Amino acid sequence: MLDPAAPQLVVNARTLLVSWLPADPDAVAALVPAGLRPRPDREVFLCQYVVDDETQTSGFGAYSLTFLGVSLTDMDPPDGETPGGWWTHYLASSHRVRQYATARGAPALPGETLVDVRAGRLSTETWAEGRPLIQVSARVGHTGTEAYNGHHRYLTARDGELIVADYPYVAEPVSPFEVESVEFLDPGHPVYALRPANPLAVCWGFYSPRVSFAYPPRPDALDEPLPAGEPLAAAHQVPARRARSGLPSGS
Repeated sequence: MLDPAAPQLVVNARTLLVSWLPADPDAVAALVPAGLRPRPDREVFLCQYVVDDETQTSGFGAYSLTFLGVSLTDMDPPDGETPGGWWTHYLASSHRVRQYATARGAPALPGETLVDVRAGRLSTETWAEGRPLIQVSARVGHTGTEAYNGHHRYLTARDGELIVADYPYVAEPVSPFEVESVEFLDPGHPVYALRPANPLAVCWGFYSPRVSFAYPPRPDALDEPLPAGEPLAAAHQVPARRARSGLPSGS
């Protein structure tokens, strides 16, 4: 098992990251624990990525991953406009990755993610328990000279504590990028609560064939358990220790 306190590096993952407004805002809000506040619009985010070869990681090996969650109020990373998020689902193909992520508080379960680009069309799928859960279709172009860089902030829970970590990343996005559909295929699966509204309202996102990022050293536990209803920022101010971000809202 990988040491969960050790950082891990991933390079050149084929990655889709997209956010939308949900069909059932109340169901989304119910997934956020006491002490954290979802955004007023109940924005949801999805990341699907594939790491094709073990040489692209410092210890994970090749794997695929889908994670979903709820964007939060007052939890933006210091260097970016992309809101911090609470991980509600984390579906990884690798047992090693699941062990590592679980020890850091992620709700890690088995799952497979497929990412395919052909003739300017992106198709992604997430599978779990032998059935498809999520499919995304988009029109995509080519990478150019632009790059996004900065940090994404995600929160988890471990042994009753809320955990916060900032994940540095560099991405080479394609242009143009246009999401055409986001389909949740299994009403009986818990991820269905995060399905998008109809018509689809995309908040921001990108696709990149080359995203590099790091799981930082052991993430920060909040100082004290939060009483119900108390805003996170009032109980614990995360140090502003990051310098800059390259992912603008709406990108």
